[in-house]
Amino acid sequence: MKRFFCIVFLCAASTSWAQLEHPKASPFASIEQKVGLSKISIEYSRPSAKGRHIFGTDNLGLPGVVPYGRIWRVGANESTKITFDTDVIVNRSRLLKGTYALYAFPAATEWEIVFHANTAHWGDGRERYDPSEDVLRVTVTPEKVLSYQENFMISFDAITHDSAEMVLQWANTRITVPVAFNTPELMEARIRQKLQDSTTAQTYYEIARYYQEQGVKTAIALDYVNKALDLGGETYYFYRVKSELQAALGLYRQAVLSATTSQKISQSLGKDEFVRLNQRNIRNWKKLYGANTD
Repeated sequence: MKRFFCIVFLCAASTSWAQLEHPKASPFASIEQKVGLSKISIEYSRPSAKGRHIFGTDNLGLPGVVPYGRIWRVGANESTKITFDTDVIVNRSRLLKGTYALYAFPAATEWEIVFHANTAHWGDGRERYDPSEDVLRVTVTPEKVLSYQENFMISFDAITHDSAEMVLQWANTRITVPVAFNTPELMEARIRQKLQDSTTAQTYYEIARYYQEQGVKTAIALDYVNKALDLGGETYYFYRVKSELQAALGLYRQAVLSATTSQKISQSLGKDEFVRLNQRNIRNWKKLYGANTD
């Protein structure tokens, strides 16, 4: 019996030793990016260049770390995973929300970026990779840049409410993949739900402010901010948005009155930034209807 327990202990110990954590040559990284109401999440590993030639072949014709014409896992170790929590448009092609393995087929003049359904492969899957499991392939053009990226990096740039650029860079090669979301449709669904669930002053104000910032449904937004004022009382930010909406409708005299009220409330609360903002608007709007601005 003692021998049995000893064997079990040694086996457990050997398993524990085998799982000793150590620093990885290509450390794991994760990134999350909000784009409007949507979120993109990526998990990948970041290999280093270490002075090596990366893509294609070098000056001697020797293959680099990532040869042209074969699949690349877009990182190192496990396959790179990308998750969209809403439907997305990738380079003008629709992709349903979900998690995908992200692969690439690099070439000298164009790359194919692949969103693959099978996320269980280690790395690029090699002989187990099945192109029929590709959900979407898009073609993008590689760019040579002056800035040098030692560790492969995935980042996002040019972010708006509706779109962003997913940027892949390693060494002096940069790939840009445009992604876009139907944020107005998502927002309208949220607005409808919010109006059904609860209609507080803040709810009406936030809807009005969103429409004002987007420059849409201005008359409806003005009605909502008036409801916010009826329910929530006079606040400088309610009146500020109201003045912006009135000006957008060409109601400059009314806009000046609302901005003046916002300015007075802001001044009483020490909100200097809003005092200056309202003063500037009042001056500009008075010019538009010919009032004396002295």
